[in-house]
Amino acid sequence: MRTLYRNADILCRGENGWYLLKNACLGVNGAVFDYVSETPPEGGPYDETVDLRGKLVMPGLINCHTHAPMVLLRGVGSDLPLQEWLFKKVMPIEDKLFEDEMRVGTELAAMEMLAGGTVSFSDMYFYPHVTADVIDKVGMKANLNRPVQAFDPNEKACDNRRVKEAVAFYDAYNGAADGRILIDFCIHAEYTCNEEVTRYLADIVREKHGNLHIHLSETEREHEECRNKYGKTPARWFADLGAFDSNAFAAHCVAVDADDVALLREKGVAVVHNPTSNMKLGSGFAPVQAFIDAGLTVALGTDGAASNNNLNMFEEMHLSAILHNGLTQDPTVMKPGSVLDMATVNGAAVQRRAGCGEIRVGNRADFIALDMLRPHLTPCLDAQALLVYSAQGSDVWMTVCDGRVLYKDGEYLTIDAERVYHDVARVTEKLYG
Repeated sequence: MRTLYRNADILCRGENGWYLLKNACLGVNGAVFDYVSETPPEGGPYDETVDLRGKLVMPGLINCHTHAPMVLLRGVGSDLPLQEWLFKKVMPIEDKLFEDEMRVGTELAAMEMLAGGTVSFSDMYFYPHVTADVIDKVGMKANLNRPVQAFDPNEKACDNRRVKEAVAFYDAYNGAADGRILIDFCIHAEYTCNEEVTRYLADIVREKHGNLHIHLSETEREHEECRNKYGKTPARWFADLGAFDSNAFAAHCVAVDADDVALLREKGVAVVHNPTSNMKLGSGFAPVQAFIDAGLTVALGTDGAASNNNLNMFEEMHLSAILHNGLTQDPTVMKPGSVLDMATVNGAAVQRRAGCGEIRVGNRADFIALDMLRPHLTPCLDAQALLVYSAQGSDVWMTVCDGRVLYKDGEYLTIDAERVYHDVARVTEKLYG
């Protein structure tokens, strides 16, 4: 199936950054882009032509750190610091979550993400096979994992069922759904895992050439307690156990020090910035400019809906730009183009998805169209600035993944929204009634 989208303004990226094609054409052949130009194509008939007049097309957004089914915990434990929020409020409810709840939560999260322009996400949560099955049907992309924890400091790696489940999940699902589903490995955090289990899983990740997803130095408390316990920072703790000897990406990194940044650069560890969650939980501000100056790959994430409380990547872009400009008192620190990189091409790099994150011939056809006929998007004098400072997730008119339209003009084409809302009400009553 070949589709030609006409009369759209298209945000592309070249060697010198982002640029806008005006009233351009975008050709899609199956799952890939086969034409991008301001000049209409000659010959080569398309099966369908779609007029996107009044729309701005850009790459689909990539959310590199979230806990999708936690939409069912949206608002739980508000106004609490992370440790109290996690252990006293969130975990008791998570003990009530099983496969049915995970399915419903993932479907609701997928609806929210598609309506806000997210085409791919990196998840860290339980029952990941349920999430994989949902995402396969929905048509999105996702990097999933089975988180590994070991709360008992004396637990042996051979006795840890989570490690066994993580390996089995990787072997069964990596590359599923025509490559839309990729499986990562995960050590939840230093404070939820012991050294033996961490070292053991790190060896497995290295042997399988895998991708490791972790929480790192999310708070000063976490950072200092690790130093007091081990005489080293969480980053050094992970590195010494071999966790950074394969591809790895670390969420948060709020409390890292200069030596940690140098270590992350040495090991090639990417960072996922979660500004809303970090501020809501009072965790602080990640030194993103230091990461960029050090040459680290920085992507964006929403974290879970219990600590955000939404999955709106446009909101994360907006906050990433204004937050660090204000924090450094320098309006040139976070340029719109850099923020767009974080939400697209950098996210694709973190997920190890070649041919994603940019609109160009031969790349996967992951893109979104925003309705520009909105007061707050008029006039469009600088598309990059407009997308970062003005656009809202609700401006997304269409979301396309691998050439397949998944959401258009308020309609979900692969999800029965009415049923999902009914199931959410049922599950909510079970959890909180």
